[in-house]
Amino acid sequence: MANHTAELDAVLTALGDPTRRAVVRRLGAGPASVGELAAPFPIALPTFLKHVRSLESSGLIRTAKVGRVRTCTLHRERLDLVQDWLDDQRHLWESRTDRLEQLVTSPTPTEEDS
Repeated sequence: MANHTAELDAVLTALGDPTRRAVVRRLGAGPASVGELAAPFPIALPTFLKHVRSLESSGLIRTAKVGRVRTCTLHRERLDLVQDWLDDQRHLWESRTDRLEQLVTSPTPTEEDS
């Protein structure tokens, strides 16, 4: 996990924006052109392209240009970085809360037990 810290930071930063998350969600259904991806958003194309570049630099999407059409494809394996990090955090916190529960619910020894 430590080897992937910079990559994880880039992915989390890219996913920190609702427009980029919507693009990732849309690309989950399959590749799409930049024009198709930009259509639902009331922003200028140059602004939308900044989101595309951010997603591309994080490795979440790949783009390929054929003629005048740039097509974006989701790189699903990149999302595994986030899933792995979340799994690690879940395991850490579940073990901590399990220990706390055991401490709270287990009987404490009294002087009579000694």
